Amino acid sequence: MLWNKARRSDNVNDTREGKDARTLTGKTLGAGLAAVALAGTGLFATLMNAPSAPTGSHEPPAALATKPIEDRQLQFVQSVLGETEDTWTQLFEQSGRHYPPPTLTLFDNGVSTGCGFASSTRGPFYCPSNQQVYIDLTYLAKLEQRFSVVGDFARAYIIAHEIGHHVQLELGISEPLEQALQESKPVIGDGGLEVRGELQADCLAGVWAHHAQQRLAWLEPGDIEAALHAAKMFGDDNLQRAQNTPVRPETFAHGTSEQRVSWFKTGFDTGLTEACDTFAATDL
Repeated sequence: MLWNKARRSDNVNDTREGKDARTLTGKTLGAGLAAVALAGTGLFATLMNAPSAPTGSHEPPAALATKPIEDRQLQFVQSVLGETEDTWTQLFEQSGRHYPPPTLTLFDNGVSTGCGFASSTRGPFYCPSNQQVYIDLTYLAKLEQRFSVVGDFARAYIIAHEIGHHVQLELGISEPLEQALQESKPVIGDGGLEVRGELQADCLAGVWAHHAQQRLAWLEPGDIEAALHAAKMFGDDNLQRAQNTPVRPETFAHGTSEQRVSWFKTGFDTGLTEACDTFAATDL
């Protein structure tokens, strides 16, 4: 993935230890879904209990040993976020809408958010109350170790999925889920509204990938396969098997591996947001 071809976003707030956090300014726009609803709807909200890195591991004596890697990670996130901004701004304009870009906050050791406190064991998630995506990059490294989710485009898919939650709220296309949550109706389970909301975010990530590729021609052989592998690994059924627990469809919140792959491919193949109406689909 030739991610250096993308414009780097200014909307990344890097709060990791040893980093200087930027103070961002801009309008605060309301989100349609209550914070309590999507506070736990990140891509990996129920993912795993991976062991933390050994506390006694040897640290390199010079800061220069780690700084280039950290800076490259930041530049990658800025580039992917910048391309989501450019793509969705263009697509929103085509329908006469304005796209308000979210802020992406990088953190470690926990962070206070508009949806409550998130620890370093929390997977990436979108908080609608303050329109921010939160990601702990060390958590992504654990995903690579445990699920072999490797490659820049696999990480780009993870970011694009969370941005998908922002897009669906701005477009109002997750209204069935929003309404059910406001009325305290059940949304969990195979084929349930929360699963449909997550699959819609997968589809929107595919729509973004379609248009980003048209704009930049930045994908390399194996990139799409890496994203599809990530989607497969994070299916509810696969995650439950990985934890050596019985597959329980009544507990599903993100969709099966097959469904996640299928909806990402739908978005990527069509490039159409209207193809992502998971709430109207009879067969997910």
